[in-house]
Amino acid sequence: MEVQVPNKEPSSLAAPHSEILLHVKPQINLSRSTAARMWLVFCCAFMAVVQSSIGDSGVSVAVAITALVSAFLAELVMTYPTHGFGKLKDGSAAASALVLVLLLPNNILPIYAAFGSAFAMIVIKHSFGGLGSNWMNPALGGWLFIRFSWPFVFAAEPDRTAENIFLTGSNAAQLVGDFFNNNILSLFGSVMPPGYIDLFTSKSPGIIADRAGLALVIGIIIIAAFRISRFWLSLLYLAVFGFLVRMFGDVPSGGNWWNGDVIFAFLSGGTLAAAFILIADPSSGAKSIQGNIVLVVLAAILGFLFRYFGNELYGCFFAVIFINILTPLAYRIERCLFYGGSI
Repeated sequence: MEVQVPNKEPSSLAAPHSEILLHVKPQINLSRSTAARMWLVFCCAFMAVVQSSIGDSGVSVAVAITALVSAFLAELVMTYPTHGFGKLKDGSAAASALVLVLLLPNNILPIYAAFGSAFAMIVIKHSFGGLGSNWMNPALGGWLFIRFSWPFVFAAEPDRTAENIFLTGSNAAQLVGDFFNNNILSLFGSVMPPGYIDLFTSKSPGIIADRAGLALVIGIIIIAAFRISRFWLSLLYLAVFGFLVRMFGDVPSGGNWWNGDVIFAFLSGGTLAAAFILIADPSSGAKSIQGNIVLVVLAAILGFLFRYFGNELYGCFFAVIFINILTPLAYRIERCLFYGGSI
């Protein structure tokens, strides 16, 4: 469809030509309403919280409830004078709180989750004008606040890169692994260690997203089926990140090229949460297809470097934060390229 925009009175911001022709819409459009997207993300994230709570006597659910209450109260403080309870209906506070919980250790004290959730709502979301105006994903902002304010809550996690985490498995993992090895992977001459199955239902302390791999994968499938996010950006992120892990992932530990463990990289360090929830968030990314491709590829490269060469297990979160910081610059470049504005 061709749209013609007639030239108006000259101004310093006007395009140098008489009309602007847009043969292809450069922006990315989503078919679902904001409320529908937010509440569906909330439901999928809550599935992961429930799975994690099965192995920690309900502690994960307690953390989630505390974060939700804090987010709702902070949202009311900021919006009640003008909107009453109306802003709670869009689900953005609930979704942000649950996404934040996915990024936190399951054994964290709930009070820290409450502080992070309040920070996400008040400082990251509303201090920049509310939903759609925030330059950073609110959940990531809350995670960063907790990470630097109380770093010891993350320091207690075990080293999930140790060989015994994924080269040995439970009896159930052994049975499932044998099934896949004998009936599927044998056709390709490959063998999967049994511990990989345990990564989908980890009982070890860690962030909730990593402990609930199975529920998170199911949630990702639901999100993709309802087309509420830019799913292809998530796949692009994983493709670039996975290639780099395969090519260089074993090098920092003194190994060989093309010997990195891609499966383990995807199922640990919050990679799936970063790819399918944080990267795909339309409110804190570029608006054009081209701009998003550039930012996602850069996020994948930085996430790999931070994790494997910077020795930061959750390097993918820091990479997405860095990309969020670049988003305002991306907006200005897009305006110049697609709408005849100036940087």
